[in-house]
Amino acid sequence: MQKMMEKRALELLGDGTVNRVLGWSAGDFIYDVTPAVFKTAEEVQDKFLYNDFCGANLSKYLVKESRKEGKILVFLKPCDTYSFNQLIAEHRIIRENIYAIGVECFGKADEEKLRAKGITGITGIEMKDGTYTVHTVYGDETVKAYEVMADRCLSCKSKKHVAYDELLGSEGEVVEDCNRFDMVEKLEAMTPDERYEFWRGELSRCIRCNACRNICPACTCEQCVFDNPNSGVSQKAAVNSFEENMFHIIRAFHVAGRCTDCGECSRVCPQHIPLHLLNRKFIKDVNTFYGEYQAGENPEAKPPLGKYEKNDIEPGEAGGAKA
Repeated sequence: MQKMMEKRALELLGDGTVNRVLGWSAGDFIYDVTPAVFKTAEEVQDKFLYNDFCGANLSKYLVKESRKEGKILVFLKPCDTYSFNQLIAEHRIIRENIYAIGVECFGKADEEKLRAKGITGITGIEMKDGTYTVHTVYGDETVKAYEVMADRCLSCKSKKHVAYDELLGSEGEVVEDCNRFDMVEKLEAMTPDERYEFWRGELSRCIRCNACRNICPACTCEQCVFDNPNSGVSQKAAVNSFEENMFHIIRAFHVAGRCTDCGECSRVCPQHIPLHLLNRKFIKDVNTFYGEYQAGENPEAKPPLGKYEKNDIEPGEAGGAKA
């Protein structure tokens, strides 16, 4: 797939269709992959990378990049296209300044799960027939893909792209039974005290690095309310449990009905807090109380929390739903 993507990027740069490419680049290690903008053919040939560690959702970077001069090429995995569509719906990216190529994805590897299996010194990775061959400085290791796949990929909602100008590779399908709400249901089954202790334990590890907010495609305010110097919590670690709760819970409310469940918040969290579970709880509640809705599936659709229907649920009529 990398060769196909690289070839197409060079063609589109060469004929002037685009003047830069948004993709992924390797860091010091093969698994240390970072989003990058390539402006020349030489940069693409030297630094462009696409492998099973390229989990980053590139759509957020288009908020700024689509406002620059010329058209940019972006490669989007199926889950990324939902965020892409949602940003179009919110008028946060300029669609005509983007050439989007959809690329197939069968899930991404979690480097920390590989480490947990004692696999270190990784120099490359290949998947075939559901098995990873991991190349290391000590020799090759094989492992079943599902054992080291990122958690969000294990409950992937869709292998189908919902937006693109061109598609490379095969098109997938929406996953009807992805079990992505299983953990939410386990939390709902807890007592209020048990849920409180669960979230206090998780959120107490937050160091307020803002990685979750900065990577989130739904967080595109020019200035976040939490950066207001008059808020008392601007750009600093929480000093008490109230501040810890406030930041993440208010952020979850801000993206309710707009979160596409891309899982970037949990992926980038250095403290490994399962922040996506807050968003999934809201997604599940929206589906329960307003009907099935997937943010980003259709940029023309009106979100349930952005319109009023006569039969909308009234406050206090949640039917015993647990927060």
